[in-house]
Amino acid sequence: MIKYVQEQQLFHLMTPNTSYVMALADGEWLGHLYYGPKLDDTTGMENAFRLNEFPFSPKVNERDKVRFMQGFPFEYSFYGTGDYRESCLGAENAHGQRGVELTYRSHSVIAGKVVPEGLPHTRGCEDCCDTLDLLMADDVLGLDVHLLYTVYKDLDVIVKSVRVVNRGEGPCTLTRVLSGQLNADPDSAEVLTLHGSWGRERTITRQRLETGSVSAESLRGVSSAEDSPFLAVLSEGTTQTTGDVWGMSLIYSGNFLAKAQIDQIGQLRCVIGIHPEYFAWPLAPGESFQSPEAALVYSDEGLGKMTRTYHDLYRNHLIEKRWLTQDRPVLVNNWEATMMNFNTDVLIGFARSAKEAGIDMLVMDDGWFGHRDDDTSSLGDWFVDEHKLEGGLKRLVDEVNAMGLKFGLWVEPEMVCEDSELFRAHPDWRFSLQGRKPGALRQQYVLDITRPEVWDGVYSQIKAVLSSANIAYVKWDMNRYLTDVGSLEREPSCQGQLLHRYVLAVYRMQAQLLKDFPDLLLENCSSGGARFDAGMLFYSPQIWTSDDTDAIERLSIQEGTALVFPVSTMGAHVSVVPNQQTGRVVPFNTRAKVAMAGTFGYEMDIRNMDPEEKAQIPGQVAQFRKIHPVNREGDYYRIASFRENHTYDCWMVVKKDRSLAYMTYVQVLAQPNRPGVRVRMQGLDPDAMYEVTCDYDGAMAARNGESSIGPQTTRSLGCFNGGTLMKAGIIVPRVRGDYQALLYEVTKTEG
Repeated sequence: MIKYVQEQQLFHLMTPNTSYVMALADGEWLGHLYYGPKLDDTTGMENAFRLNEFPFSPKVNERDKVRFMQGFPFEYSFYGTGDYRESCLGAENAHGQRGVELTYRSHSVIAGKVVPEGLPHTRGCEDCCDTLDLLMADDVLGLDVHLLYTVYKDLDVIVKSVRVVNRGEGPCTLTRVLSGQLNADPDSAEVLTLHGSWGRERTITRQRLETGSVSAESLRGVSSAEDSPFLAVLSEGTTQTTGDVWGMSLIYSGNFLAKAQIDQIGQLRCVIGIHPEYFAWPLAPGESFQSPEAALVYSDEGLGKMTRTYHDLYRNHLIEKRWLTQDRPVLVNNWEATMMNFNTDVLIGFARSAKEAGIDMLVMDDGWFGHRDDDTSSLGDWFVDEHKLEGGLKRLVDEVNAMGLKFGLWVEPEMVCEDSELFRAHPDWRFSLQGRKPGALRQQYVLDITRPEVWDGVYSQIKAVLSSANIAYVKWDMNRYLTDVGSLEREPSCQGQLLHRYVLAVYRMQAQLLKDFPDLLLENCSSGGARFDAGMLFYSPQIWTSDDTDAIERLSIQEGTALVFPVSTMGAHVSVVPNQQTGRVVPFNTRAKVAMAGTFGYEMDIRNMDPEEKAQIPGQVAQFRKIHPVNREGDYYRIASFRENHTYDCWMVVKKDRSLAYMTYVQVLAQPNRPGVRVRMQGLDPDAMYEVTCDYDGAMAARNGESSIGPQTTRSLGCFNGGTLMKAGIIVPRVRGDYQALLYEVTKTEG
């Protein structure tokens, strides 16, 4: 609900449990007043602006206007006229001078969503959300700035974006257009970000913020493995279940800035949006610029409630609707087993073994195109290497389909190798700076797909391949960051557009792919999890979480990812041991249990597995198929974190009607002479009775002196009251050995 209170010149945005309040000072300056638990009455709230304190408002005290500008809690801040804090909007006039000053003009409320053209966005309809279009303007520059706020009727979310229009008679250049700002007011603050690197993506990091700033950012051309486009401000001491949380998540896949800053008088400002570094957008009269969307969430019940709100938003209003209820295929990928050393017969062998194990899909990874026997050649040559695939792609796919399996394919459309037919024909198609030889990474360069002829040349090849056979799944990879971002085909004034135009070109290509192949399952990947962001989820319902497939490393990676993104979006596979990234040896059962938290599949040579382990695959696949509908649609609860306690990890997913739940417990480090661990469940019906069963590895049972029937042992622990399970908990036994996993099924009973 969106309410305008005329006598206070106040805007009140209401979700089921929260209020977001802003108002006008002196009838023109738009300021932020409040974001927190839902308010019944906003009478007198405008006094929070402190306009009766020095320096007062400019209307009263023009001689100290700059003091006002540097302290007023602007709703959408601007640079160059007195506000020295991190700002959202910057612009340069035709004389090269920088300065913006926005004042209020009008507002309107629209039923449904305003869709940002060419950008991924939360989806909405007239019945499920309303949008406030709040028009601000700078008459000197001739800019109209539309602040857009979408309020969902069933979610505690505010979705922000900005559209800037040049209604003046001359050009100007936008030097920054961030998507949104948040002015939080905790008594003491921590900032939570998701930092990392390749193989250690999205590690939860918390820092106390007293003065100065904390930021997460990327200048790599993608959202990056090093930082995620997300930031949260927490009241100090916040846990999964207690404390105030203000979250900001950007629906974008390129350079970004997320920053929290406390100024000299103790006010906290957070901003998020496209990174202003290397960004310059010329805006001719009549032209407009649209920012990506930012999703804001407030929780007064700790991080867990914030997480579940983001999960519901992204499942129900971002990811394509059909994937909410459609099962994902269990797949086997040949990469870690064969690298690029394979042929048709090898892949047919994979398919036969996959069919025997109950797997749904075979995915052929890198090495099927051009003459690519290693990573030094052929990117850009998207045609089948018939020396490897004798008889062509269609023959292979038809044989795999005839066995009852689907077929998937790896591609990397954004890149080119010097040793390729594409590069030899079009050496100018890669990004390059005048007079410099571009730097190679992994023997590859980035194609300038912002140019129509390059975009068309790449996409036509990909489309031809996918049209030639029955391809059900595409893994879209992007294995290097952007450098040398320059275009010899564009005017100097347009070079500052390239990084954003590149992201728009990727979006357009994936949108066209899904339009041409509407039944395709697309999984994004970027050298692991370097482009795991909400922008990509608009096109692909799942993203490869990390190239680090070690199950113990994945505990932290998947914990950080699931803080914001639904567990059903996390690409996760069972891989070989010793693990190729860490050398760690983890039991097959535990590797499977951890991968079941995501999309699930196998990244190993299933033709030549240990017979005991291979015999477990059908049971693991069946177990995943039981768990997946709950993971896909249910509520996620983080019970314990190995990253924090250094001993064990535990999470739980509960069906929306609270009739069924699955809890996974991983004992990472065994300890002698310790009692069992008390684990308190979450999300259950406190008045219902539940039967609890535990499923664990038979080998684990044998080590504990218990009888084992088959590779898995399931034991009923009895019936419990839901309230008891959440308050008193259950005792998880200490078992012998590191890296042991148990899966608990919690089922509501009749009566």
